[in-house]
Amino acid sequence: MTSRSAPDEILIAYVTCADLEQARRIGRALVEERLAACVNIRVHEAIYRWQGAVEQAPEAAFLAKTTRAAWPALQARVRALHSYELPCIVAWPLAEGLPEYLGWIAGAVTTP
Repeated sequence: MTSRSAPDEILIAYVTCADLEQARRIGRALVEERLAACVNIRVHEAIYRWQGAVEQAPEAAFLAKTTRAAWPALQARVRALHSYELPCIVAWPLAEGLPEYLGWIAGAVTTP
C-alpha cells in the first residue's frame, strides 16, 4: 500500500478476551508481528448467551488497526493465542480517515 491508503483497505478489528492480561498478550503479539499497527484495550463486563444460559462476566476487548490484506493472518494468530472456544474476532472497514494516519497503519502492517 502507498502512504495514501484508501480507507476501505484499513480495517478495525474487535476482539474480546478473558481478561486484561490475555488482551495485552495477544495485542502485543499482533503489533510485534506487524499484523496490527496499534491495539487499544478496554476492560468491561459482558452479558451473553452461551450453551443455552445467560452468562455475565468481566472481560477485556481490544481494537486493532490493520489492513484488509493482513486480516486472514490476524484472525489465525488471535485464534492460536486465544483461550476461548469461540472468540469474538470481527472487523469492519473504515469509511473515512485522515490520509496520513491511514498511511501510517498501512506502513506499520506487513502482509504475510
